[in-house]
Amino acid sequence: MTTGYEEQDGVGVHDGLQRLWTPHRLSYVKGEGKAVGDEPEGCPFCRVISLDDPDGLVLARGELVFAVLNLYPYNPGHLMVLPYRHVPDYTDLTKEETVEFAEFTQTAMRVIRTAANPHGFNIGMNQGVVAGAGIAAHLHQHVVPRWGGDANFMPVIGQTKVLPQLLGETRALLSKAWAAQR
Repeated sequence: MTTGYEEQDGVGVHDGLQRLWTPHRLSYVKGEGKAVGDEPEGCPFCRVISLDDPDGLVLARGELVFAVLNLYPYNPGHLMVLPYRHVPDYTDLTKEETVEFAEFTQTAMRVIRTAANPHGFNIGMNQGVVAGAGIAAHLHQHVVPRWGGDANFMPVIGQTKVLPQLLGETRALLSKAWAAQR
């Protein structure tokens, strides 16, 4: 299992600190994989649909919507529920999509409760760039598990989020729990 940090001999005097390496975030810093325009061709969420589930971090696929881990999570288990259809606004969903969207959100909460026993959740969607949507062209709802004390100085001072589990491991855990819910 990868720990996220490693010790290495080298030049210099050891300062007693460990380094937390997060190389997966480099693509985010460089802006790689960001949505280009409002069309499905430039949308990373539309691209995820074509990948196999482990590579795309997909947890479950429904008839009209799917659940996927957030590539840049706030907390372990942070996932998103999305329609397959490339639509920007909640009001664009059909009645059938709205029902499955809500059902997937409920299942996501049950799955995370079973797998990780959070104390609560933040659930929401940012509609439009001005409202904070990083990918405004494709509707997505965040389901973020929360625990007492899960916010500490690291994000504020170090601008680093410490996550205790790799995304692939989180995906395996949650997708197994999701399959058990059906």
